[in-house]
Amino acid sequence: EYQWKGPFYFIQGADPQFGLMKAWTHGDTENGDDEWGEEIKLAQQAVQVVNKLNPKPKFFVLCGDLVHGVPGTRWKKNQEQDLKDVLKNTDQDIPLVLVSGNHDIGNTPTRETIDDYCKNWGDDYFSFWVGGVFFVVLNSQLYFDCSKCPELRQAQDAWLDEQLAAAAKQKCKHIIVFQHIPLFLSKPDEDDDYFNLNKSVRQEIMEKFHKAGVKAVFSGHYHRNAGGFYKGLEMVVSSAIGCQLGQDTHGLRVVVVTEEKVVHKYYSLTELGSHGLEKEVLDMLAEQ
Repeated sequence: EYQWKGPFYFIQGADPQFGLMKAWTHGDTENGDDEWGEEIKLAQQAVQVVNKLNPKPKFFVLCGDLVHGVPGTRWKKNQEQDLKDVLKNTDQDIPLVLVSGNHDIGNTPTRETIDDYCKNWGDDYFSFWVGGVFFVVLNSQLYFDCSKCPELRQAQDAWLDEQLAAAAKQKCKHIIVFQHIPLFLSKPDEDDDYFNLNKSVRQEIMEKFHKAGVKAVFSGHYHRNAGGFYKGLEMVVSSAIGCQLGQDTHGLRVVVVTEEKVVHKYYSLTELGSHGLEKEVLDMLAEQ
């Protein structure tokens, strides 16, 4: 889909993270994830909301931390199976785009944990076109800590450079990136934190994206809404479908792509489910 065909929209969700809610309330994030009934309900609600939207979104992307169990932990396989059971009810006409998070492949991923993720969920990085817009999905753990698989980080870097060069040749309308860990939460030069990428890596990636004309990076990981700008690049951090660590509600982000811009708004599941798309969104989509 190299050609621009008019405005469209997609839905971004993040961190269904089956198991975190109980682990968080019990103060045991290592082993307290043996129940995830609450998250199942929220994920089901998210799928129902997305299925009901009219017109249909072009795709539904989940920006990582699909489940809470990290590789090798007791409940991971059960959590994954339960999430698959929920996601398979997504409308067949709405492609699912999955992004790997730190819980999916580990804070310090290895070739094995990444292979396991790929067998289970699909590639850990890839690109696709929708109506003249180029989308890139990255494995942000390779930027967070690739000490156990440096060659995989190099491979992703080389691939990314090729992809950005190809996008420039095709004269795409916009480039949009999905990753789990935000580049930054509010300011490009903020201090290093568990929830962002460290400064040296961050600067390099931001500059690469800026030069390539990337319009926006969408991520999760923070379980709160946040974001900011680096030159013309927007960093959008979306709160979780699952456990909330701040004042936001369980929700999804509606992202509208027009010829000129990329606009977005976060909605609670309840709000989007009961009201559907707002008039201003429908008006933007109708502009041909």
